[in-house]
Amino acid sequence: MEKRVKRFDDETIQRLFGHEAAENEDPARLRQYYFKSPVYDRITARLPLRVLVGHKGIGKSALFTVARQEDHDNGTISLLIRPDDVLEIATNDRDFLQRIRAWKEGLLRIVFQKALASVGLDPKPLTKSMGMAAQFTNFVKDILRPTIEKAMDLGAAENAAVNACLSKNEINVYLDDLDRGWKGDINGIERLSTLLNALRDLSNDYKGLRFKVALRSDVYFLVRTADESTDKIEGSVVWHTWTNFEILAMLVKRIQSFFGREVSEKDLMAMNQRDLALPLEYIMESEFRGKGKWDRCPTYRILMSLIRKRPRDLVKLCTLAAQAACNAGNNRIMTEDFNSVFEQYSQGRLQDTTNEYRSELPQVERLLLNMKPTRRELREGQAAVYSTDELLKKIKNIQEQWIFKFTRGRTANAKDLAQFMYKINFLTARRDLESGEVLRKYFEENKYLSSAFADFGFHWEVHPAYRWALQPDDPRKVAEAISLSCDE
Repeated sequence: MEKRVKRFDDETIQRLFGHEAAENEDPARLRQYYFKSPVYDRITARLPLRVLVGHKGIGKSALFTVARQEDHDNGTISLLIRPDDVLEIATNDRDFLQRIRAWKEGLLRIVFQKALASVGLDPKPLTKSMGMAAQFTNFVKDILRPTIEKAMDLGAAENAAVNACLSKNEINVYLDDLDRGWKGDINGIERLSTLLNALRDLSNDYKGLRFKVALRSDVYFLVRTADESTDKIEGSVVWHTWTNFEILAMLVKRIQSFFGREVSEKDLMAMNQRDLALPLEYIMESEFRGKGKWDRCPTYRILMSLIRKRPRDLVKLCTLAAQAACNAGNNRIMTEDFNSVFEQYSQGRLQDTTNEYRSELPQVERLLLNMKPTRRELREGQAAVYSTDELLKKIKNIQEQWIFKFTRGRTANAKDLAQFMYKINFLTARRDLESGEVLRKYFEENKYLSSAFADFGFHWEVHPAYRWALQPDDPRKVAEAISLSCDE
């Protein structure tokens, strides 16, 4: 079997690393390379309500896409609700309970319509004559099947397919991308809060109706800390996180499947990290030929230190480097190919973060750009790493020039801004190890929702993914100063 890429053209790159957005990926290819982490089993469990929480680029939409395909294979009715489906629901009701009621009625209507459409029926004339909420109980068995039998003259094969689809009396409803256009204001928080309350009620009232909703971690954080009633759904929340080892295994599975070899998640996770990384040599230089802490280091260690534990970061970095390799005429990604795209990769992550979080803090770009190291910090070799006191002092110096206000109107103090930067993964908690490596901890790994910035004995570090964007003058020195993350 040929284990070399002839040329990194755009088609090859996408087949190799996958599309950045799962909804735009070829479904067959997605299922070939998709890596099922333990989170997948928790979300697809036959439970009434699952709330998938994670950062943008963590793989929420990919998980839902694969889960819906498997629902189809298993004969389970699977429905997808997007923001435009619920655009007009619970927008004008000012009373909290009225909003919950509006969500329940609106969601029942949408689910009923989409369920009918999923088996080939026009929902419009049917839903006008039926009392939606009153007749919804066990509607797969009591309404949907009789309606189909009366409305359709089914052949034997079609009838068998419909019976198989309805026999489980179950419907999985996926709500994805509902935080699109999120502004972080009071109205947005209350709208999502009432939605979560409505989903909990519906999933309890109608057995066999299961809801799975995906939310960005910052959105869930604001909703959870602003509304005490959401404590009742906390047991249904699944945080979508990855270890660096899992992300490396994910990349290896994509490479192996590209070359026609099937590998299981179980086999990949049972390997040690060096053996796991061996297939990367098919497409990239195995050792990084740089300076300082990176010289002769396994290339996969460099990659794992530059991503924010988000699969999309790794896909983006490898895609950029592969494009550079194509331009240089290389059929493997070399050290210079990576070096040539680090600044572009870093600027992209800063821009993504700005776009994602300006709805919560309009001046987020100004804050992050002003976190660039000072000349004194560079001279003393302490750039981008701070004790808690040093970090708060730096933020206060920034605040002497600018005032930062959250969308909800509150003026942020230094601790607020430190906590905000930690929450969005611009800052990570860091502890230096005797090996010379560092242990980096992320906000979501702490599994707590604190509204105050706390000192846990760690230092604070500007994540390496942003360093080139903050220090564009000498990209080579940026790489030399970044410590490698410890193996996981």
